[in-house]
Amino acid sequence: MSELSYQSPLAGLAEPHGLSVSIREIAGRGMIDLRGLGTDAAFMAAARGVLGVDLPTKPRTSASWGDIRVLWLSVDQWLILGTRARAHELLASLREALTGIHALAVDVSDMRAIIRLEGEGCREVLMKGAALDLLDKEYMPGCCRRMRYAEIAALLDVVEDNVFDIYVFRSYAHHAWNFLCATARAPAKLKLFGAQEVPG
Repeated sequence: MSELSYQSPLAGLAEPHGLSVSIREIAGRGMIDLRGLGTDAAFMAAARGVLGVDLPTKPRTSASWGDIRVLWLSVDQWLILGTRARAHELLASLREALTGIHALAVDVSDMRAIIRLEGEGCREVLMKGAALDLLDKEYMPGCCRRMRYAEIAALLDVVEDNVFDIYVFRSYAHHAWNFLCATARAPAKLKLFGAQEVPG
């Protein structure tokens, strides 16, 4: 009998060269979709008891503790991130803690591909495919938001100042990857201008 084996959405692709920023897939990350009422004290306490961190309630924010990261998706939805190996255990703990509470926790580790951009110029590369002003102070580390990227649904997570993770549905992984590689080519690099000195 054959056994199930996991293969990441972008497995087998050659490492891109000649780019202005670093682009790579983040594989092996577990993801749990958590639904519940942020106004329900019992729900919030149960989630904190398992995750070790309060679920963020402010739109477009995230929270982290150890190897767990929680992204706010909506007023009643969060994406729980951790190691893939621990996802099953974490899911079981959440379901046990949420017994009797109006909530839902589902393992969605296979639903999305995660592509990471690193290096100076990431914001300019991303703005070629998204109608967002990523130079705005809103997009600082810890910010996360849904967006349209290269005409597909995506989730943006600002990990560090020049480190961005893009989450796309698995079926669109190659499209997003190819678009990023094309727009991040060194010859296509953009240098946006800031305040300019007035010639004397």
